[in-house]
Amino acid sequence: MKVKITLTKSLIGRKENQILTCKSLELRKIGDTKIVEKTPNLEGKLAVISHLVRVETAE
Repeated sequence: MKVKITLTKSLIGRKENQILTCKSLELRKIGDTKIVEKTPNLEGKLAVISHLVRVETAE
């Protein structure tokens, strides 16, 4: 299953691990969107930045 991840909040003033997690998903600016396959690895990353992103199912 694929998910669509959109960065909705700024990374300014966030913890280093949250910034690096967003950069690993190639989310750099507010509004950046990425469609990726849902894996256990991705679920762990989303747990770290859940308050910064919006996650939707992708077709």
